[in-house]
Amino acid sequence: MKKRFWLITVCLLTAFCLMVPAPAIRAAAAAEPKTLIYDDAHLLSQADYDELNTMAIEYGAERETDIMIITTDNPENEDVVKMTEDFYDEQAPGYDKPFGNAVILTLDMRNRDIYLAGFYKAEQYLDDARLDKIRNKITPDMTEGDYRRAFEKYIKTANRYMGYEPGVNPDNILFNLWFQLGGALAIGGIAVGIMAYRSGGRVTVSGRTYEDAGTSGVLQRQDRFIRTTVTKRKIQKSSSSSGGGGGGRTGGGHSHSGSRGSF
Repeated sequence: MKKRFWLITVCLLTAFCLMVPAPAIRAAAAAEPKTLIYDDAHLLSQADYDELNTMAIEYGAERETDIMIITTDNPENEDVVKMTEDFYDEQAPGYDKPFGNAVILTLDMRNRDIYLAGFYKAEQYLDDARLDKIRNKITPDMTEGDYRRAFEKYIKTANRYMGYEPGVNPDNILFNLWFQLGGALAIGGIAVGIMAYRSGGRVTVSGRTYEDAGTSGVLQRQDRFIRTTVTKRKIQKSSSSSGGGGGGRTGGGHSHSGSRGSF
């Protein structure tokens, strides 16, 4: 009986020891940050990478969308659109499930091409037109080689644009907070001015009070042409990057919005 008791005790202790590491392993796995930036072209320092990846996680959580960045030297010289689509098919990104909500910025350093693609919720809220706007905002920074600033601007702008309903211009000045505050102050100032003006009483005497309508009138009228002036103005060309192209469908059948350009 004693031998059986000790055998059972040893088995239970062994089983318990084997089970203890499992929660710790799961906790460690959950504590690991989600990888949203794949900097294969090594454009970022480790500090910049860590900060931007954390930013992408936090901002993406607000919109329940993975905000992703891929940089590559493109050794096989693949098309930037195909690279983006193949990445989605093979890696199956998504905020809360495989093949879920995601917006991807792919940077091809070999051909200096940019492509942005929105999948599922991001396809709806970041359509071709909005992705064009984002691309035009970040292209000057990329041209200057300031990739960290470009990526930060991409993450923040994608997050902000997804806060507006589809079909609305997110850059409309009416949505600008400072414009709204200025408008409110202006309306308030006008209202206060009107009340202050009326508080002093109304003036009832005008120029017609002492005018004799029977003897007053216009005696003579004359129009004289003097000169014609022609002004020339140079029309500035748009400084935004060349590009275009819209979305499509991956080989795996996933529809997406898109915007392509160069820098």
